[in-house]
This record gives sequence, C-alpha cells and structure tokens, in this order.
Amino acid sequence: MADTSQPVRRAALFASGVALLGLLTACGSESATSSGTPEPGSVPPPGSARSSSAEPGAGTAAPDDTTTAAGAVPSGTAGSASASARTDGRCHTGELRASVGRVDPGAGQRNFPVVLTNTSGRTCTVHGYPGAAFVDASGKQLGPDPERAPGSPRTVTLAPGSSAWAGLSFSSPQISGARTATPATLLVTPPDEREPLKVRWTAGEVPVGGNASSVSLTALEAGTGP
Repeated sequence: MADTSQPVRRAALFASGVALLGLLTACGSESATSSGTPEPGSVPPPGSARSSSAEPGAGTAAPDDTTTAAGAVPSGTAGSASASARTDGRCHTGELRASVGRVDPGAGQRNFPVVLTNTSGRTCTVHGYPGAAFVDASGKQLGPDPERAPGSPRTVTLAPGSSAWAGLSFSSPQISGARTATPATLLVTPPDEREPLKVRWTAGEVPVGGNASSVSLTALEAGTGP
C-alpha cells in the first residue's frame, strides 16, 4: 500500500500557513484603522488635528494649539491699538464740563472766562468758538447770540482733566445804559456740537437790547483764563 501520509501532512501544513497569513494581515489592518495615525510621509486630512484635540491627551492637540496661538493678536498690542484710537477726534458735549470763572472788570467792561474741561478718559480736541446763550428760568433766550471777536482759531488738545477757555465780554450796563435782564443759566455749546452744557449764571444782569448791548466771545485757547 502506498504511503499517503506525507502529502497529507504537506497539504495540512500549507493550509495552516495560509490561515496564519490571513490572520496576521487582518490584525495589521485593524490596528491602523483604530489608531488614526497617518503613515510616515502622508498628509493628514483637513481638520484632523482640530478633531483630534477634542480627545484629552491626544498627540495631535499640540499642533492645533500652536496654530491658534500664532494667529492670535497679543493682548498688549490690541490694547495699544484701542488706546491709540481713543486719542483721535474732537471733544463731544458729553465729555466736557462747562464753567464760568470770576469776572475781570476793566475800562467799563465785564469779562468772564468760559471754561470747557475734559472729563472723559481720553484725549480729544476743540477748535474755534464755542456757542453761548443767556436763558431765563423757563429756557427762553435773553438777547441775541454773542458776536465772535476777531481772532485766529486754533486746535487745542485736551488731555483728561485739561481745560480750554474763551472770553465772554460785554459793556457794563450801568455805564452803557443798555436794556438788561438777569439770566438763570448760560448755555455753552462746544465747537461743532449741537447739545449745550448748562452753567448756572450768578453774575447778575446782562445787556439784552438797546445801545451797546452786544456780547462778544473769543476763540478757545488752552488753560482756564488769562
């Protein structure tokens, strides 16, 4: 009888080898899929680093964090830009306080410094003449608007807390004989603004009509008075 055991053993051994090779191939494929790690030299798909960073301790989180930091504007630089922007532009009514200084009499004139003070936290500018009007307790204007005195208006830069002043002048009514009234308030409007500031008027009567009744106002200049 022919001996068939050797061919059978070879066939069995070949089948076992094929099965083992298939098992190893399957295990290797499953490992690469679950790790998500690209092969050396391959390019990860867009967004893969950001998605991976959602996992605590993921090895791809560091590149994502680095990209974010490089694209961010340093806080100190952003603050400097904002501060620079706040120093530009004219002073608005809501950023100023108006006041009237002490009378400076002389040669039949009554002269008052009308002062605008920067109460904001930024540097701003004023240029030219403020507006002014005397009004009674009901808000009705007394007399015409002041005339602008000849001068050369210039821009005054006001840091926070700094002031500019304009001279308000008129002939003393006792000397001029002009018709007078006693205002309750002086309205002061900063240059190029529409809303006035209210200042309580405590300096007595002012000319509102008749001869020599004009009131004049100078352009603003730095400081609180002469």
